[in-house]
Amino acid sequence: MVREKAGRLTGAGRSFAVVIGRFNELVSGRLLEGAIDCLVRHDVAEKDIAVYRVPGTFEIPQAAKRAAATGVDGVICLGALIRGETSHFDILAHQAARDVSRVALDSGTPVAFGIIAADTQEQALERAGSKAGNKGWHAALSALEMANLWDEMKKK
Repeated sequence: MVREKAGRLTGAGRSFAVVIGRFNELVSGRLLEGAIDCLVRHDVAEKDIAVYRVPGTFEIPQAAKRAAATGVDGVICLGALIRGETSHFDILAHQAARDVSRVALDSGTPVAFGIIAADTQEQALERAGSKAGNKGWHAALSALEMANLWDEMKKK
């Protein structure tokens, strides 16, 4: 018989860190609202949610690494990159994805990627709570599910 395990979507007794870049705060603020709403709706107590604000996307992985070391059940990385007229956007988007992934692999803590990379502010706002849903909510749900899956994977 095949054994299949999946993470439940309940956060009772769990703690999470949210690391958020302040740059493009109009968008990232909405992502944060979505992430907190998701966690609370899934029974994570507000006192068990720590929010760490950093200047921008480049600093998110650094703070995520420290947050993972605090013993939280999961880390949610949120931010917004909006394309400009230089290659700076591409460099940051690639590096942020790579470094957040590295934090997840190195720490053993579930780390969710909720950093939006959009061509325009309108596209970013759509992904932060309008037509395309709220990617902050989705990142929080992913962290919650993965934290529960880690526990399931420990069981025989």
